[in-house]
Amino acid sequence: MAFKTTSLNHSISDDGRREFTVKEFKRWLMRFDTDKDGRISKSELRQIVRATGGWFSRWKGRAGMRSADKNGNGYVDECEIENLINFAQNELGVRIIAY
Repeated sequence: MAFKTTSLNHSISDDGRREFTVKEFKRWLMRFDTDKDGRISKSELRQIVRATGGWFSRWKGRAGMRSADKNGNGYVDECEIENLINFAQNELGVRIIAY
């Protein structure tokens, strides 16, 4: 049986956080956009939590959606990505860097 894995192949900082530029992070997020609608759903966000090695993916997925989905439509749209970046840095061990 084959297992599909999605890993983070980016540099790791001294404090153990995975580092992305904003562009890399957005590109990485879209790998989880299984229905290819350009938005991140709650179930897709749970997959992102799992891929970062996060525990409690259902709980963190809901918390991430509450944090990022400011218009309440159930998806993280392009205009809400900044909110998702903040959540990922605070809760998922990700660091967004400038270069």
